[in-house]
Amino acid sequence: MTAARDPFLYSEIGVPDTLDGRFDAIGLHVFLLIRRLNREPEPGPSLSQAVFDAMFSDMDHNLREIGVSDLSVGKRMRAMWEAFHGRANVYAETIRTADREALEAALARNVWRGAAPDDAAALLAGIVLAQTAHLAEQPLAALASGSVDFLAAEEARLTVTGTTTQTRSRSGSGG
Repeated sequence: MTAARDPFLYSEIGVPDTLDGRFDAIGLHVFLLIRRLNREPEPGPSLSQAVFDAMFSDMDHNLREIGVSDLSVGKRMRAMWEAFHGRANVYAETIRTADREALEAALARNVWRGAAPDDAAALLAGIVLAQTAHLAEQPLAALASGSVDFLAAEEARLTVTGTTTQTRSRSGSGG
């Protein structure tokens, strides 16, 4: 997913460029898309499940590709599944209740394991909220066709602070 690999997330905000950091960035963007799809009637929820399945199929493939033994993949996948669901539940609640402080705390705890660089969690929370609003504007038909449009992370940050640019990060059906 192109949006989760946006260099701005790693170089400017300080998302760790590690396996865990990339998992958190991908999981966050997948969560936002799943949340958006689940707010629609069918085929929204079915598409949401397909996105989730594709994410974890890709994670399984990547673990095997980097040499994780077959015996360990199942345990790692279960841990990742649990981590994703725990994060998704917390993020969904903070967005539902418009509790930005709780969103920042959850992001700091999950993305940086509690040790976020100065203002990083606040910046990422702003990006999450900008992406949420941007996804809400996209019609289900476009999302169903695989035309998912995330703002580039820097544009999302600028949107929150009141200025915008024309940079876009597109993520198609390849996830």
